[in-house]
Amino acid sequence: MVVKLRLAQQPEADELLGRSPLAALVGMLLDQQVPMEHAFTGPRTVADRLGADDLDAHRIAAMDPEEFAELFARKPAVHRYPGSMAKRVQQLCEYLVEHYDGDAEAVWRDAPDGRALLARLTALPGYGKQKSQIFLALLGKQFGVRPQGWREAAGPYGEEGSFRSVADITGPESLVKVRAYKQEAKRAAKAAEVSGKG
Repeated sequence: MVVKLRLAQQPEADELLGRSPLAALVGMLLDQQVPMEHAFTGPRTVADRLGADDLDAHRIAAMDPEEFAELFARKPAVHRYPGSMAKRVQQLCEYLVEHYDGDAEAVWRDAPDGRALLARLTALPGYGKQKSQIFLALLGKQFGVRPQGWREAAGPYGEEGSFRSVADITGPESLVKVRAYKQEAKRAAKAAEVSGKG
């Protein structure tokens, strides 16, 4: 199943995310402490540097860790923290090989309900509860993966018409709205911290 995404805001990177379940999982994993578009461009960059048209969990899991880290660190770096993120991507691929025979889509393909799918996502290396809920919302809102109770399992990120996360980005306008929401949430958190200290 191929989905038209606008997460990287870069056609080739978005095309890969839309047809490769592993690329989507890796993009979501990289989405921390860097601009979202940069994170979701990462899978395309990694595939290009591997001389491949897609990411292969078996191949990445089997690579020499230093060689894979070097690939991440090459300019322009795939992530702000290339060493640690290369390690996380390899750990994710190792887990997928061990538990799903390297088939990333198997994580959600036959999930009986939203809670089970959330549990599968949170079991992935590098996926905490929040990241898992955002990815679950992305699956439901843009990939059409909607097991019973998926919105509830995704928490606030599953709400219809919200602009909270990557799950809600379908183009430049929604990207601006999500950015504004995140900045407001950061301001509110800082304000709460300051008043708590007072």
